[in-house]
Amino acid sequence: TNTRLIEFVYKAERPRIVEPHDYGIRGGVEKLLAYQISGASRSGAPHGWKHFDVVEMIQLRVLDRRFPGSRADSSQHHGEWDTLFARVK
Repeated sequence: TNTRLIEFVYKAERPRIVEPHDYGIRGGVEKLLAYQISGASRSGAPHGWKHFDVVEMIQLRVLDRRFPGSRADSSQHHGEWDTLFARVK
């Protein structure tokens, strides 16, 4: 599988590492739905499902570490997208 973790800085905080799951446009804004596995978080929850505004993501790196794919989690929060560019299966 080619599902690789990514690391980035969001809203000028410390780096985060996430499993990217959905990438698209929602409400006219380019967003990433990801499962965060480590790093900073304003909510105080370093793990869990989060939506990120792509314009706020800087210093993005694709890591060599891989993840198994979709978590098949009922709380996955895929929701409705105006346009969906990519989704992890």
